[in-house]
Amino acid sequence: MVTDRLTREKTLDPESWGDFRALGHRMVEDIADYLENIRDRPVWQAVPDEVAATMQQPVPVEGAGEEAAYDEALRNVLPYNMANVHPRFWGWVMGSGAPIGVLGDFLASALNSQLGGADHMPSRVELQVVEWCKEMLGYAPDASGVLTSGGSMANLYALAVARHCKAGWDVREEGLAGHQDLVTYASTEAHSSIQRAIEALGMGNRNLRRVAVDSDLRLDARRLREAIQQDLSAGRKPICVVANVGATNAGSIDPLPEIAEVCREFDLWFHVDGAFGAMAYLSQEFRPALAGMELADSLALDLHKWGYLPFAVGCVLVRDAESHRRTFTLRPDYLKQVERGASAGPIWFSDYGLELTREFKALKVWMALKAYGTRRLGELIQQNIDQARYLGELVERSPQLELLAPVPLNTVCFRYVREGLSEIELDELNEEILLRIQESGEFLPSATHVAGHYAIRVSITNHRSRFEDFDALAEAVERTAEEVLGS
Repeated sequence: MVTDRLTREKTLDPESWGDFRALGHRMVEDIADYLENIRDRPVWQAVPDEVAATMQQPVPVEGAGEEAAYDEALRNVLPYNMANVHPRFWGWVMGSGAPIGVLGDFLASALNSQLGGADHMPSRVELQVVEWCKEMLGYAPDASGVLTSGGSMANLYALAVARHCKAGWDVREEGLAGHQDLVTYASTEAHSSIQRAIEALGMGNRNLRRVAVDSDLRLDARRLREAIQQDLSAGRKPICVVANVGATNAGSIDPLPEIAEVCREFDLWFHVDGAFGAMAYLSQEFRPALAGMELADSLALDLHKWGYLPFAVGCVLVRDAESHRRTFTLRPDYLKQVERGASAGPIWFSDYGLELTREFKALKVWMALKAYGTRRLGELIQQNIDQARYLGELVERSPQLELLAPVPLNTVCFRYVREGLSEIELDELNEEILLRIQESGEFLPSATHVAGHYAIRVSITNHRSRFEDFDALAEAVERTAEEVLGS
């Protein structure tokens, strides 16, 4: 009976480890070829109907084997990627990914570590990465931190701690019903994740104050103070101010020291959303522009944007480590931490966020920092800032292009203009220009609205971009505009 049972036992390990090794080597070669020759590929191309149809099939009952699965992915997925690894991809705020991060994720997947807690080296790797994030951004050395899926979750965690600390009652136990409205303040340029976090935390969108910005799209500290005083007079409870370090629309940086002073005056939590802009601190040249970021009670950043790492890895840092832990910690018997054995360890990251199941995000960060160092990353970040300034100068020198916002960081918002066209016609023209450029496969900027105008938006977090790429973009916008107007 035992022999019969053994012959029936199954596994997902390959029948031949030699074949598995060969497939793995082939994948590494294909990935290296893809990245090495990425400039020769289209930035983006639409998915053909016949390829899209391959993802509308019934679930496989019988497997086709590892090599067949890989072949189909190579054929139907790789050519139609978003292509933010391409040097001419500048849409939204997507990082370009570094090759060492690919290998880090490969190794992390093989280890299949669970980073909720327990005593294993991956927990210490994440702890080291959090320490490095504090050190390289000049943040409080005794702060806590945890890696997240990105800036949206980092902002949610930070605002949850702000609610816990500043509500004035035990929110975890009592909830929000029957209590004062808790009010958070952010500029009209704040990322949508702030509103989503406020809603998810039960504080309500009506209690998110959008404070007007100045001519440089920065939160107006005078209007912030007025809004706080109005809410206090109305019996509401202000708890938090969110400042931008790299607002998504145009990269604006709020006046951090002034906002910090307002927060001290009214005893409010000071949160900095530095989803991509915080990493500019690594540039020695740009660092002075971020003075005041170190004053934040919490700081959100994305390492998969200007850390040039593969998706997804963000981070939240919280000055008051104990308040951070008390906001989230929950320890049933089956998660009890002890002094010895596998349940020990220096930290349980599940105490600092909502996720118990957490993948090993930290390894690619650790490997990248070991491989490149912060100096090299800072030089690349400054290169992107210089490229944005260069594109801004190209726009200002062209009689047919108009800069729609200042260029304080890495984002350029501009449009094509033609005398005699109405604002509605200019918006329609620029939208058509953008779509044609995207569909051509030459470039991929995205779009936004600045001061009511449709803008072609170029956000540069790409270590593969060259200055000549921006000359080509400006020429392509003007050429495409002439084609649209002539058609």
